[in-house]
Amino acid sequence: MGMMNSDKLFRLAAALRETATRLDDGAYYQWTNQGACNCGHLAQTLTTKSRAEIHSMALEKAGDWSEHVVDYCATSRYPIDHIITTMLDAGLTRRDLSDLERLRSNVVRVRLPEGRRALDYRRRDDVVLYMRTWADLLHEKAEAQAILHRRAA
Repeated sequence: MGMMNSDKLFRLAAALRETATRLDDGAYYQWTNQGACNCGHLAQTLTTKSRAEIHSMALEKAGDWSEHVVDYCATSRYPIDHIITTMLDAGLTRRDLSDLERLRSNVVRVRLPEGRRALDYRRRDDVVLYMRTWADLLHEKAEAQAILHRRAA
């Protein structure tokens, strides 16, 4: 999670919450579908593209989300790289995306309730918990930045 202004942090937190709620409400989830996995669902929220569109775009380049993030090139002609650019523009880092796909950010995991820290990145409930916890963290960071900004003004 790089340096972002409070507005961008609030928007990213809201996107994570919207995504978590959609998943919690029963949206189609399949970790092996690149439009319906952890990153795929957040990409749906940030790009307004459908699960099928994202999956189809991802398949034009070899690999899964973790590999797409490693191989990302902003100037490539691969549609999945355009999706990733949109996600990076929203304030995410390549590391954030890689961590989201496997639910492995230590910054997020340490904030999870006791007994819920051993997450399965393929389980809807664990993805929802991770996204909501991450959103709370971003929201707190945004509030702190807004307070500091007001004091400095």
